[in-house]
Amino acid sequence: MNIVITGGHVVDPASGRDELADIAIASGRIVAIGSVSPEFVAERRIDATGCIVAPGLVDLAARLREPGHEHEGLLESELAAAAAGGVTSLVCPPDTDPALDEPGLVEMLKFRARKLSRCRLFPLGALTRGLAGEALTEMAELTEAGCIGFSQAEAPIADTLVLLRALQYAATFGYTVWLRPQDRWLGKGVAASGPIATRLGLSGVPVAAETVALATIFELVRATGARVHLCRLSSAAGVGLLRQAKAEGLPVTGDVSINSLHLCDVDIGFFNPAMRLVPPLRSGRDRDALSAALADGTLDALVSDHMPVGDDEKTLPFAEATPGATGLELLLGLALAWGERSGAGRLRALEVVTRAPVQVLGSALGSLAESAGRLVEGGVADLCVFDPAERWAVMPAALKSQGTHTPFAFEHSGMELPGRVRATLVAGTVAYEAPAA
Repeated sequence: MNIVITGGHVVDPASGRDELADIAIASGRIVAIGSVSPEFVAERRIDATGCIVAPGLVDLAARLREPGHEHEGLLESELAAAAAGGVTSLVCPPDTDPALDEPGLVEMLKFRARKLSRCRLFPLGALTRGLAGEALTEMAELTEAGCIGFSQAEAPIADTLVLLRALQYAATFGYTVWLRPQDRWLGKGVAASGPIATRLGLSGVPVAAETVALATIFELVRATGARVHLCRLSSAAGVGLLRQAKAEGLPVTGDVSINSLHLCDVDIGFFNPAMRLVPPLRSGRDRDALSAALADGTLDALVSDHMPVGDDEKTLPFAEATPGATGLELLLGLALAWGERSGAGRLRALEVVTRAPVQVLGSALGSLAESAGRLVEGGVADLCVFDPAERWAVMPAALKSQGTHTPFAFEHSGMELPGRVRATLVAGTVAYEAPAA
């Protein structure tokens, strides 16, 4: 379908473009940015007056809950949530049930996502069979099936020899390993170690759980040359180690979740299970260090860490509640809110959810690598149209995700966020359009 988006303010962090311009789309590609030829026949026009037209968001951490957890989220509902949030591409970890350790499971997931045409799906394959941390998976077969990297999700490998061999194999074939740095034995608590956890009587996860794991990973990267992406760093000390590793030239990148960027351990309040998250919320000092690291590029990307959780699993005492929260529909608003609050600005706020995540993915995107996360003539037409002036409150009942639990919704209201998504296009197809006011 030929589409023209008119009157919008085109913002592309990759090129620095920030101007009023029309965009013409044909056959899933952008054919013109600026003035559209009068000879271009549009079958549909989208009026973007007063809105920003940006690249579609790319989320590096979103659990879709299929297969195995359909009572908490269906592929249809979670991809609909992605589209409503302006997310056009997402990476899903392998901790489904069963884990994504067989090519058939990966192919099935990608096929179903393509049929829904709501969002591009890039699965991570399990690094070890069943995520048990013992035998390596057939990485080559999983890559052929569509995996863009390999991960242990929330199941850290206890045997360092297994991790060494995994990184050696990945380095040999150019695969990226995605690891959330947490020591298996130090990371068994339910809240960040500190005065808040002590006062509430909650078992703690010390910062050392992250830094010990990071030190091990960096030593193994030095030994193997493997490319590693570090998922959802949570501490000032962890960010410091990543900064040193990057200065040394190690092939590592890192991200932070919307939860750790905006919240801290004080927000747990009186055992609020909505704040039961992994990684656990740390101190305000850690939160501020994460914000500064995202602004200066030490941390590459901001992620939703979307994980729908059902009522039965969430409405329990804090220590017994299942960790996780919905986030796909909040990613844009929380990125913009961070840009305003931190002084990083709108351009950087959009960059950490568009072009920067694409750079993390790199060549794993194949032909999409050149134009994903950016607006360029001839490039793929993945776009997000949003109204920067409209502020909206996070209300669980209004979310499209099957999981409605979020730490940004309060008892009688929700956090007010900037940027209401008006339309999302994936490969030139309208995947979401907000209802008329």
